[in-house]
Amino acid sequence: MAGSAFAESDFKPAVVIPVYNHEEAIGVTLVDVLSYGYPVLLVDDGSSSECRDLLVQLSEQHADWVNLIRLEQNAGKGAAVKAGLRQLFQEGYSHAVQVDADGQHDLQDLPLFMATAKDAPEALVIGYPRYDKSVPAHRYYARYLTHVWVWINTLSLAIKDTMCGFRVYPLAKTVEMLEQESCGDRMDYDTEVIVRWAWRGFSVRNLPTRVIYPIDGVSHFNVVKDNILISRMHARLFFGMLLRLPGILRNKFNG
Repeated sequence: MAGSAFAESDFKPAVVIPVYNHEEAIGVTLVDVLSYGYPVLLVDDGSSSECRDLLVQLSEQHADWVNLIRLEQNAGKGAAVKAGLRQLFQEGYSHAVQVDADGQHDLQDLPLFMATAKDAPEALVIGYPRYDKSVPAHRYYARYLTHVWVWINTLSLAIKDTMCGFRVYPLAKTVEMLEQESCGDRMDYDTEVIVRWAWRGFSVRNLPTRVIYPIDGVSHFNVVKDNILISRMHARLFFGMLLRLPGILRNKFNG
């Protein structure tokens, strides 16, 4: 870790999993994560009583490794992730790995994500998907529109994907940024937080990871509402990029 004052002993990661009515998948996802020996924070985003009761049961069953916080009303994936990041930072963790609850992510890559974050502790480590045949075609092609907007709004091709929810945050820098800038609370969060990270000239590491779409998976993506939300986000970021253009160019040319 040349050029960094970050000591190996300072690396204290945990996993944050936002959950909203994923009672069919969260048990398997949690067991898979725990097999790697990392503490877990479950964030219940105002789930139904069935899912809420299961999360309480899981947190009690794995009390040595799992904590649970609850948002009383559904506030969105972004709001749940942000609540989890702030909580872990307050508890003294240095890094948080975001993992989706629905079983999409190949958790065999978790050690690689952790090792990359440990090697580059100031970088945001982001996964970019390698899909199998389970991916819906419309989602596969539609996400490229977001890629194009991200490349425009960051004036860079360095970020390979912003919609994959498998990533590692350096908590101190991330929480500070979230206190200073507004990021979306719902499906717009995953992309917006990375763009705003790039605007500050912070580094990213891209890691390929396998992503599947389970046949019985639960998706909370609303085609109309969330596409409108994401379109507004891209427009907001575009005008934000124009306002920050001198600083973005300065960071770009300064490496």
